[in-house]
Amino acid sequence: MFAKIIIDSSSKAIDRPFTYRIPGHLEGVIQPGSRVRVPFGKGNTLRDGYCIGIETDTALDPGRVKEIDSLPGTAQPMESQMMELAIWMRYRYGGTLAQAFAAVLPNRKDVKPVRNRLYVWKGTKDQLLDQLYIAERRKYYAKIRLLKAFTERLTLPADLVSDRLQIQASTLKSFTDQGLVAVEYVEPAPMADLKRDPQGAKPLNAEQQAAVREILEDPRQVHLLYGITGSGKTEVYLNVIEAVLASGKEVIVLIPEIALTYQTVMRFYARFGERVSMVHSRLSAGEKSARFRMASEGGIRVMIGPRSALFTPFKNLGLIIVDEFHEPSYLSDQSPKYSAVETAVKRASLAGCKVVLGSATPLVEYYGKALSGAYALSRMRTRAVQGSRLPEVEIADLREEFRKRNRSIFSEPLQKAMEEALMRREQIMLFLNRRGYSGAVSCRSCGEAVGCPHCSVPLNYHKNGTLKCHYCGFSRPMVKQCPACGSGMISTFGIGTEKVEEMVKERFPSARTLRMDADTTGGKDGHRVILEQFNQGEADVLIGTQMIVKGHDFPNVTLVGILAADLSLNVPDYRAAERTFQLLVQAEGRAGRADKPGRCIVQTYLPDHYAVRAAVKQDFDAFYENEMLFRKAMHYPPAGFFSGIRFAGPDEGVLRAAAEQLSKEAADTFGQTVRFLGPAEETAYKVKDQYRMILRMKADALEDLLAVKQYMEGKAEPLVRDKRIYMTFES
Repeated sequence: MFAKIIIDSSSKAIDRPFTYRIPGHLEGVIQPGSRVRVPFGKGNTLRDGYCIGIETDTALDPGRVKEIDSLPGTAQPMESQMMELAIWMRYRYGGTLAQAFAAVLPNRKDVKPVRNRLYVWKGTKDQLLDQLYIAERRKYYAKIRLLKAFTERLTLPADLVSDRLQIQASTLKSFTDQGLVAVEYVEPAPMADLKRDPQGAKPLNAEQQAAVREILEDPRQVHLLYGITGSGKTEVYLNVIEAVLASGKEVIVLIPEIALTYQTVMRFYARFGERVSMVHSRLSAGEKSARFRMASEGGIRVMIGPRSALFTPFKNLGLIIVDEFHEPSYLSDQSPKYSAVETAVKRASLAGCKVVLGSATPLVEYYGKALSGAYALSRMRTRAVQGSRLPEVEIADLREEFRKRNRSIFSEPLQKAMEEALMRREQIMLFLNRRGYSGAVSCRSCGEAVGCPHCSVPLNYHKNGTLKCHYCGFSRPMVKQCPACGSGMISTFGIGTEKVEEMVKERFPSARTLRMDADTTGGKDGHRVILEQFNQGEADVLIGTQMIVKGHDFPNVTLVGILAADLSLNVPDYRAAERTFQLLVQAEGRAGRADKPGRCIVQTYLPDHYAVRAAVKQDFDAFYENEMLFRKAMHYPPAGFFSGIRFAGPDEGVLRAAAEQLSKEAADTFGQTVRFLGPAEETAYKVKDQYRMILRMKADALEDLLAVKQYMEGKAEPLVRDKRIYMTFES
């Protein structure tokens, strides 16, 4: 017996199958998808690889065929569906087959058999409430989290306690020493003994009931759930999951990592018990492998996590849910650079199951498919909490503030609203939308950014005094007057969260502030500590970038101030308006989540921009109509297909020559069906001593772009093999 083996390597020079003999003791053990160890090269160095096929004979000289050495650990073979998914990912996103297999292969470590460790509350209910009262008085936050979790469920899985609640052993010891908490070990229960808390289910309103019914009954494979912020999408998920589990099938729930809070996971545990588990970036490879193994053996039936959870090796997958599917974190930044949303749709197709895509701000491409009838669509337009409603949103025109000689970052309406909220002892969130901001030049008089005449994206300012387009390479000298209105008040614009915090303290000296950005959340528990302090009422004002507006629910927040709504409009990306709309709507949705009315003030130099106007009204349909006019005019997705090839290398001259030559050859070959833009320097041209350029491409058919990708892989192979350049693809 012989096996076709792909060597685990990022080198495209060996990205092809090699034939190996299967030793007698491994016949019947090695299967397609098995991870193996084989001698490779002249020195017969042992390398890991993947079996992609088995043959009874070979056309090669049997005497020269090497033999498989062993199987590493207890790695399990992939199912045929997962193999097909890996091959599709290689074709769709580039990289090597080995890299694609590594992304989807569940078990890469030899791990011991798993038993579930549980923490059980053995005290009385009164003792639990007394301990919680003491912890809250003394502000023992870890104990508060643990005890509140016990009030919801008296038995807590160890992974929930350590991973999501972030409880240390010393905290648990203080309760186990008193005999209030016991540690128990149990074998995974049969699937038929699935536990759930019937009191965990909440009554659904009419819109939620309709959404559940439509998802379960509509025969279409992809279902888009469009619900405004606070409309109760999670309760819809829970009811649909319950029905899928009752049919004997399994469920994957994808959640952006930043939104994977212990409160969210507790809702799933309260409903479905120990059949729920999670994977996330803080798990070791062995821990992740153990959880995937339990899923493949039936010990877990619901897996929650960020994009890597998509590859949970369920054998009877019945549903994939992608919550907040518009989030950029669903795009992998490592080869293969896959979209978890697109890959989820592909996996659902292979498994014959349904995928639900949920968001308050759906991606334009997917919403268009829902409107066309290709996908099913459910809408929820009211908030789930009775008495809660969307906040009142108003615009503060920064051009008018400038004319009034108000040089503060706070407009007059925002200052007044902050004073009123602080007097009422309500909380405020100040959001600075600066993700991706990279030196765009705009006018403080009319608000217009200096744009590229060829690509409809802003030009970026460079230190040498030039403005450049990072799509097509167009450049021009820095302007002294605004091309739109002639004003001389034109420059780069930027302000940081630290400066905003200083200005809040100066303007409102009695206000207690917290700042949440990359500088204040560097520690392991940085995000949790800050959010916990704010939730406990230890600060009046929370200042931060987009990490403060991702799914958090603070009932005492009644005012959200969006300080500079334009910043993300001025990034060199055709999706800038879409991402701005998404961020503004998510930020607005943090206000008035409970019974107190909410208010949001959007400060902007571009009050008439369609993304800003639609966000103020939370009118996605109006935004979609305007955005599609732009996409069709410029032939951007979904009106066409758009992709890019990135080049990087340590030698600037070699990189530039290679990028320009390869791009010219591709344009000469595919110019009839593909439009090429560039190559141009990346926004950050040099990073870690690597120069970076990008070639962008537009086409009517995805297959034309994939043909260019395959052509470029072959042409660039000698340079890539010699490590003179690196090449990656974006979809």
